[in-house]
Amino acid sequence: MIHSMTGFASHSRDLGPVTLHLELRSVNSRYLDLGFRIVEDLRQAEPQLRELIGARLKRGKVECRLNLQHNDTAPRELNLNRSLLDQLGHAQQSVLDVLPGATPFSVNDILRWPGMLDDDGLRYEQMQAQVVELAGEALDELVASRAREGAKLADVVRERVSLMRALVSRAEPLVPAQVADYQERLAGRLREAVASMDEERIRQEVAVFAQRVDVAEELARLATHLDEVERILAAGGIAGKRLDFLMQELNREANTLGSKSFSSDLTSIAVELKLYVEQMREQVQNLE
Repeated sequence: MIHSMTGFASHSRDLGPVTLHLELRSVNSRYLDLGFRIVEDLRQAEPQLRELIGARLKRGKVECRLNLQHNDTAPRELNLNRSLLDQLGHAQQSVLDVLPGATPFSVNDILRWPGMLDDDGLRYEQMQAQVVELAGEALDELVASRAREGAKLADVVRERVSLMRALVSRAEPLVPAQVADYQERLAGRLREAVASMDEERIRQEVAVFAQRVDVAEELARLATHLDEVERILAAGGIAGKRLDFLMQELNREANTLGSKSFSSDLTSIAVELKLYVEQMREQVQNLE
């Protein structure tokens, strides 16, 4: 299956005291480019999230947001760290013994002291398994989203391939007529310009220039490249870079066809081919 690099997923998990919320967004990029916005309480999750995402995705700029929301309806209890409080009391008394004029701790100072308050909130170790499970669910949704988008893009590319095949089929019968017309015009000009030149030399010159305007080879390569595009789409998997290379080759052949064309019909076909190639390139650049 062909996957797009564009996708979105959002999942939440209620753990009672807190709710986890994970959001994944991805857009196109040459390589896999991961960015994280994680609340400080869950910062430890980043390495594992990076590993999980890297195992499922190969290309795209992916932004991962992991938030934690405390549920106001859930009762929370604050407990003083009695051991730390006793240590602060002894330390304060020792200071006051030496410096009687020193300002004692206020209640606010004590409550804000690092480690003084223990609450019944969840620690990261208690949430780690839930974070991993939540990430797996979000990744499933993101991959499914990218698959749906990829299928639509592949259909667009297949449609353009079909249109290009029709143009190549229109062009093929025009090639012999273009070559014959150019040979006739060139031979006439040569006879007028070089009246003394023998017919054998004229035929040689005509053959050289006729080869320059014979676009059968370009049309054959166009058909071959279109076959390869369809084969890659059918095979699925990581195909964006290979298809992008084929777009360059198709564009090169269309340019050559246009530059060698001496008829308005072939020139028009070359212009249409380039238009379809550009439309396909826009879609292909979004494929993984």
